[in-house]
Amino acid sequence: MIRRMTYRLIACALFSASAFSLVSCGPDPDMPIMAGNTQAASQKGEGVYQKAKQADDAGKTGNAIKLYDETATRYPFAPSAGQARYRQAQLLEQQGEIVKSFEAYDKFLSRYQGSGLYTTAFNRQAAMAQSAADGDVKQSMLGLKTRLSLEKTVEMLGKVRDNAPKSAAAKAQFTIGRLYEGKHKSKESIAAYRQLVRDQPGSTEAPEALFRVGLILTAEADRGNQNQANLDLAREAFNDYLLQYPGHSRNAEARQFLANVGGRDLQKSYDIAEFYQKTGKTESAKVYYRDIVNRAKSGPLHDKARARLKELGE
Repeated sequence: MIRRMTYRLIACALFSASAFSLVSCGPDPDMPIMAGNTQAASQKGEGVYQKAKQADDAGKTGNAIKLYDETATRYPFAPSAGQARYRQAQLLEQQGEIVKSFEAYDKFLSRYQGSGLYTTAFNRQAAMAQSAADGDVKQSMLGLKTRLSLEKTVEMLGKVRDNAPKSAAAKAQFTIGRLYEGKHKSKESIAAYRQLVRDQPGSTEAPEALFRVGLILTAEADRGNQNQANLDLAREAFNDYLLQYPGHSRNAEARQFLANVGGRDLQKSYDIAEFYQKTGKTESAKVYYRDIVNRAKSGPLHDKARARLKELGE
């Protein structure tokens, strides 16, 4: 008895792995019918699809959604499988089941790239993700209406990015960065913006993304988060932006920020020099005063540092 069961399990595993088998190793309704006898599977799938249409036409939306899902899931080789998945997504969207609808559209886009409905499905998915990012999409939970979580919205935008042509992919990735930035998640927003610049350097959104990296790092320095390290990274980001995107609309702002960052850097050096002088570490103070004089060829800090060096015998 045990031997017969073992043989059957092995046979099921082998047949399930083959694209030419129609063997069913269990009654799981979510498992697709394999494509060994394509005609038989297609006919059965078309029968389920017709039942779905009848329920749809009769206004029995819940039943129609289930039957459309069964058609596309269990009979993916049926001629109407793509239409079934698309209609399932449509009905779910009409019922306000945004997350479920988005996921159904995603399944459609993953499998039916050649369908005439592909562009329409993608546009609906992209619109849902953008609405979620804008805070318009709400999800029903226990009878209450709540906005989608940041994590779910980012996940949706990531799928849009992966399904999209280059221009739409860049917009989705930029929106991910904007969402994180709005939630003051600096690390995540910088990573998202940098990924956009790396993957889509020629996109419309890339210059603004790199500029925002500099802004975020400058803000982090203002909040005292590893001040000097963030100032150095901000300077690097603004310089990269000016080199990669000369003539972009925010070039003048970037140059001004660079000037400000340089000024903050000098001020920090001067403050350190003053601290060393007051604590009697004059040689260390001189190192910083000299650095200021060398880097700032003129200006108040240059003059103060030179005066201090003169006081210290230089």
